[in-house]
Amino acid sequence: MTPPSVNTSEATPDVAALVLVIVCGTAFAAAQGITYPLIAVMLERANVPIGIAGLNTGIYSLGLASTTLLIGHLSRVISADFLIFIGLIGCACNLAVFDLTDTLWIWFFARFALGCFANLMFIVSEAWLHLASSDKIRGRVSGFYCMGVSGGFAAGPLVVPFLGRSTAFLSLSIYVVLVAIAVLALSRRARTKPEHVPAGAFFSFFRRAPFLILMVFTFSFSNVAAISTMPVYFMHEGYSDYFATFSVAVLATSMALSQPFVGVLLEKWSASGVAITAATVAGLSFLAIPLTNSPAIILIVFGVLGAACFSLNTCALTLLGQKFSGGELIAGTSAFALAYAAGSAGGSSLTGIGMEIAGTNAGPDSAGAVLLCLALVLAGTTFRTQGL
Repeated sequence: MTPPSVNTSEATPDVAALVLVIVCGTAFAAAQGITYPLIAVMLERANVPIGIAGLNTGIYSLGLASTTLLIGHLSRVISADFLIFIGLIGCACNLAVFDLTDTLWIWFFARFALGCFANLMFIVSEAWLHLASSDKIRGRVSGFYCMGVSGGFAAGPLVVPFLGRSTAFLSLSIYVVLVAIAVLALSRRARTKPEHVPAGAFFSFFRRAPFLILMVFTFSFSNVAAISTMPVYFMHEGYSDYFATFSVAVLATSMALSQPFVGVLLEKWSASGVAITAATVAGLSFLAIPLTNSPAIILIVFGVLGAACFSLNTCALTLLGQKFSGGELIAGTSAFALAYAAGSAGGSSLTGIGMEIAGTNAGPDSAGAVLLCLALVLAGTTFRTQGL
């Protein structure tokens, strides 16, 4: 029998479910952490135009968006743990495709399918995170979950120097299969399961939480710009492809190490204040990168950028768990997934096209401008309403 959905806002956290979700988040991020920078570098070395490379990244975002509208129906006919299992196996199969062929149109198809399957895992696991947590430790749980996701981003690029480009995707594919097996084992011990999405909840979420959607969109735009566009920026500025890939590992490592501390801050300070500060610091960091030629300083700034940028996601996740419950959680994470897909499509495609038209500095400058605009919007809203 399927365990009943237990509201754990005041109960003991469901540890098995939390471990399951964090492991899934790490696998999801590792898949992105290797595909974004490595494919960008490989396409650049193959002399594929920046605009086409950006569209290849954007097709992944289209895959993310395509399953968002289906998740409500799928959650009613397939159990949450098996949806996650399907998503993981699908990701593993498509990751292996990148090692088996270098045909560009097949890469477009595989990138789209990877987004579809990754989104299944992303939506259901994040909804499960909130259901399995408790209000007293929600900020820290969100922080540790985001640390796992960030660690996956860091681990993805690190696979390349250790295993080489020729087997990087296949190695990660095997890891994702192992995670899928672990999910089936952990789900049997879980006391909670996400509920299906109520009718109309997905669309009403956009009206009820527009600023959470905006935070996720901006996080995704800037994060994908950092891990996809910036490696191309560095190579155009004369840095090696290994520096470009390593910069993403530095970015993701700083994300991972900082998020538990951000989670503690969210339990002590206002989420709006943390989000405004994070958006401002990340925006200024993007703008600072073109102003220096020192690799060491660039990596330091990139690390600060990563910590601040990912804090926006931690803020949005914490607020989602505080304000919503039951089937609305899947509706919320579905809306987050759509915002993430739209933001990542813009972060890769628009910055890539901007670099091709207006020069390489257009990449970091546009991402920085988007983040500073978010900080201004949140500051204005907080000043008027004293909260999000």
